Amino acid sequence: MGTMRGLQQTVAAAFAFFAVLTFSIGATQSAIAAEPTEAQKAEVAKAIALFAKRSFGDTIQGIETLARSGIGHAAPALRALSRRRVYVNEDGTAAAFRDGRQHFDLMTGAELAERPKGWKSVRVNNRLRNIIKAAIGTLQLSSPEPARRIAAAEALLRASDTSALPALDKLVVTETDPRAKQVFSEVRAGLVLKDGKRPVADQIAAIKVLRSRGDQTAIAILRSNVSSDDVDVTAAREDAIGAIESRLAAIRQVQNVWYGLSLGSVLLLAAIGLAITFGVMGVINMAHGEMVMIGAYTTFAIQEVFRAYAPGAFDLSLLVAVPAAFLVAGAVGVAIERGVIQFLYTRPLETLLATWGIGLILQQTVRTIFGPTNRDVSAPSYMQGGFELWGLAITYNRLWIIVFTLVVFFLLLAILRYTTLGLQMRAVTQNRRMAASMGIRTGYVDAMTFGLGSGVAGIAGVALSQIDNVSPNLGTNYIIDSFMVVVFGGVGNLWGTLVSAFALGITNKLLEPWAGAVLAKIAVLVALILFIQKRPRGLFALKGRAVEQ
Repeated sequence: MGTMRGLQQTVAAAFAFFAVLTFSIGATQSAIAAEPTEAQKAEVAKAIALFAKRSFGDTIQGIETLARSGIGHAAPALRALSRRRVYVNEDGTAAAFRDGRQHFDLMTGAELAERPKGWKSVRVNNRLRNIIKAAIGTLQLSSPEPARRIAAAEALLRASDTSALPALDKLVVTETDPRAKQVFSEVRAGLVLKDGKRPVADQIAAIKVLRSRGDQTAIAILRSNVSSDDVDVTAAREDAIGAIESRLAAIRQVQNVWYGLSLGSVLLLAAIGLAITFGVMGVINMAHGEMVMIGAYTTFAIQEVFRAYAPGAFDLSLLVAVPAAFLVAGAVGVAIERGVIQFLYTRPLETLLATWGIGLILQQTVRTIFGPTNRDVSAPSYMQGGFELWGLAITYNRLWIIVFTLVVFFLLLAILRYTTLGLQMRAVTQNRRMAASMGIRTGYVDAMTFGLGSGVAGIAGVALSQIDNVSPNLGTNYIIDSFMVVVFGGVGNLWGTLVSAFALGITNKLLEPWAGAVLAKIAVLVALILFIQKRPRGLFALKGRAVEQ
């Protein structure tokens, strides 16, 4: 196993080196035709004179001078030198190199018709080849583009090329780009530990650099790249690994809380309409999940229209889908309430069975129109991708859904508090008979309330279409969780729905790493049942028609 692991590491290092070599060659060959400056020509003339002396010591100085010259064709020239394809005349005033089948003048980079006759190749050995390899890496580390410098440094770390340490020592000091400077510092730290020949103080300082990086890559470097047996270095390494692992464990917990907030926002969107319907009307609407599904398919239909007639404005499709889903789902909700539910208010079991049957009809209708397979709903550009914050991976689609959920929540609070419909809904919730005696049309309030709850469910479908499969069974996956949120928070209380949605979401995500997704949901359900036994009206109980009866 040890032999196989060593072979794999050797192959990986060789692959990384040739990747850097190929990258640097491709970048510099395009610059062969560039006219060198007089200062660059002077440096190359010095290198040619050193090559002509034929001693390995002078050749090393020539390699360093050529790499330092900054001339555009330095990388292919150095590659040619490693293959003994650099040729110098007798007096050391001119040189040529071969790249592929072409020959080029070493001073200007101009292409030659053939190799000059009588010129001798510069001798190299394995030691010089290692120096050349480091020089080529140094060329990329000095690239004018920060991205190339970073890529070259990371490739050197993967290849464990400790010969690049002298160049990195200088570049860490002179680098001006903050990101490149950080990467140089971290790569240098990894190579210092791999080298194991630097003073103990330098190795401990390198360990501190990797500790501050604080990710899995740093742990891998600390575990594999330390060559020193010094007690202080070993202690510092173990302490750094322990600190990084503790930090990553804490980040994982915070990440789970973020996932819980994301799940809670989804539950809140799916349940908030049900909370309105259930709280005011006392109706157990088993077709609520199908209102969510209708909102998702409305989003799909609008996106298809944008794809066909306005592909350039596709990012606006989701903004159009939100009010459209609200109106479509709300209209279906009003039709259900006026056509079926208004005749069953005094028969809750029959209401439950009727809405369950309506849900099946709606599912089959959608299958007939759109087919049984999942439909593709794309995210607009501003909801794609993500970013990292303090080690947390945050995706834009989840972030936007949380923001959107809170906007919908507070908008509903404003409707209930500051509009005539909201006042009438609160009056009917507190005392239906008294509200009717005061001239409030309770039937109208019931229809509008059911339509409002269904419309909000349609908006939830727009959001869920961005993170879940759009299929006829979409709403079925959320109906049970929606009832759990409403019952736990307190029937008809929007603030209770908010708290319970996020509480259940976070609890579920914190339990999943320990118990798995299925057992975590079962544990939450059992805990909720026990809680309802002690507090039947939920966290925030309201007095209303359902309670009074």
